[in-house]
Amino acid sequence: PPRRSSYFWLCNALGVYCPVQWEYGRLNLLYTVVSKRKIIRLVEAGAVRDWDDPRLFTLTALRRRGFPPEAINNFCARVGVTVAQTTMEPHLLEACVREVLNERAPRAMAVLEPLRVTITNFLTQKALEVLVPNFPADETKGFHKVPFQATIYIEQSDFREVMDKGYKRLAPSQPVGLRHAGYVIAVQNVVKDAGGQVMELEVTCTKSDAAEKPKAFIHWVSEPLVCEVRLYERLFLHKNPEDPAEVPAGFLSDLNPDSLRVIDGALVDRSVCFAKPLDKFQFERLGYFSVDPDSTEGKMVFNRTVTLKEDPGKV
Repeated sequence: PPRRSSYFWLCNALGVYCPVQWEYGRLNLLYTVVSKRKIIRLVEAGAVRDWDDPRLFTLTALRRRGFPPEAINNFCARVGVTVAQTTMEPHLLEACVREVLNERAPRAMAVLEPLRVTITNFLTQKALEVLVPNFPADETKGFHKVPFQATIYIEQSDFREVMDKGYKRLAPSQPVGLRHAGYVIAVQNVVKDAGGQVMELEVTCTKSDAAEKPKAFIHWVSEPLVCEVRLYERLFLHKNPEDPAEVPAGFLSDLNPDSLRVIDGALVDRSVCFAKPLDKFQFERLGYFSVDPDSTEGKMVFNRTVTLKEDPGKV
């Protein structure tokens, strides 16, 4: 970011005319490259799709990933202005993104790796409607309706046949609550395929009782939209991929093979069906997501902007 020189401010204080002088300092980020020459090599090598690939830190890439411009400005303000070259951790920028999106991204429920759940004692053949707040901390910002019927989908990771110590989600001997629905489900039967893989859960459902509050509440979807979700990680494995001491074979040899994971059969509730490219949401318990321009009328595509919390494994 540019700044005016101290000479300008001195002249201004003395009432002496001085033409404006701008100075620039370079801001680098770890785990990436910002040189145009090197980004071109990434594109030509097929390591990224183009200049707006969300794994890059070009402005077009950050926009496509869902970074709000206010978050980028806040990050630059916190870093400060200096003519010296500055190198920062990317998680500091991500923290600024969370602060902005927490106030602006409406909530929705989505399931990335779905497990089918059938409620055997569902009382009606017609779907019920559940009101979900767009912003749970401020219900004056409105609600959206989510259908609730005999078949729902939960995350595979929210169920275990054998509980570990401290596990609080769904298990054969441990019921859980369904977020926003006011119901508790308990496992009745586990349906597996020929290979022993869990295919479906048959559960009973009861009204939530405040006196016997379940240990955990999980998110779910019913009558959902099928969508594609793209999960991004750091593009490079080392902090300084351009440093020969860290990466002797050059930055192209340091690409993270897991920098992009595409989930083709994710499910999201229908409250997002009218969203436009670059609209942003918080998928409850999962992170902040932005609608990608690749979305079509038949299938929406979401980019994960950032997780809800900083990954403790990142350094």
